[in-house]
Amino acid sequence: MALSIALLIIGLALLTYSAEHFVVGAGRLALRLNVSAVLVGAVVVGFGTSAPELLVSASAAARADLDLAAGNVIGSVVANLTLVLGIAALLAPVTVSRTTLLREAPLSIVGVLLFAWMIQGDVTRVEGGLLAAGLLVAVAILVWESRRDARSGTDEVSLVLEELDLDAPEAIDLWSEGLRTFAGLVGTVVGSQMLVEGAIDLADRAGVSSGFVGLSLVAIGTSLPELVTSIVAARKGHTDLIIGNLLGSNMFNGLAIGAAMGLIGPGTVTDSALTGPAAIVMVAVVAGSTLFMLTGRTIVRWEALVLLATYLVTLPLLAADSETGSNAAGRVSTPAVVLIWDVPDG
Repeated sequence: MALSIALLIIGLALLTYSAEHFVVGAGRLALRLNVSAVLVGAVVVGFGTSAPELLVSASAAARADLDLAAGNVIGSVVANLTLVLGIAALLAPVTVSRTTLLREAPLSIVGVLLFAWMIQGDVTRVEGGLLAAGLLVAVAILVWESRRDARSGTDEVSLVLEELDLDAPEAIDLWSEGLRTFAGLVGTVVGSQMLVEGAIDLADRAGVSSGFVGLSLVAIGTSLPELVTSIVAARKGHTDLIIGNLLGSNMFNGLAIGAAMGLIGPGTVTDSALTGPAAIVMVAVVAGSTLFMLTGRTIVRWEALVLLATYLVTLPLLAADSETGSNAAGRVSTPAVVLIWDVPDG
């Protein structure tokens, strides 16, 4: 068990560190290659902050462990809108722009609802294809709207690039940023593999479902990029970016990861707690946080405390439900696909 915990911790650390460099490197590389700053801000940054969740869940799906993949998505969505948003709003009131409410919020809600629908019953390649198509439509909407914002003088894109410390295109070295991007991608992939294997083995040895491990430890770890970005934005006073980043991340989590699960590892989420109580909590958190956004278009400190309390209260309840649901379903403890390396006993 000690080795499993070590794999999980090292995987989390490597994943978080590498994902940050992958996002910055990809953003700088895109600007250096004359890709529109609008496209970088709307797509590269949004997709990059969801890269840990995507790679972890895709890796789990390839190992026929859809419980871990689904738990990671549900836990990340809940953590983003309770833990991350709550911490950021404690540092400073988080403002919500009208543009975010009209654009990112509906796309995020649709992405989460489609994911909750997909994990009910069998996860099929057809459903994965539908979510992939939905992702393409959502990205097209984001790019279109971001271009319109740029033409109207909205400064949101430049603020996103500033938060990621992206320099002017002429000051960016192509080779060094290319190397940073490649190394960040490799580190993210390796970290996700270590994290998944450590989580699966730890769940087996501890007698809990891999869905719960994904819902708690893995979800918190893969949400660290969003947490770091939100804290930095709150301290610098750019709180209008926080909601957009979190909602964009949740949209990518629901659509991109749902598509990956269906296309890479179709099957069934066997942990009934994930398809039942956890999915309900996820949708309820999305609804509740959206209501907070609509009232006054600012997340204030008392609302932040409610969000944090929600996370602290629901996590133990979901843990108990997940363990019961896993036992009732008779979870298969041995992955159906050969892992990259074996964890020895002891």
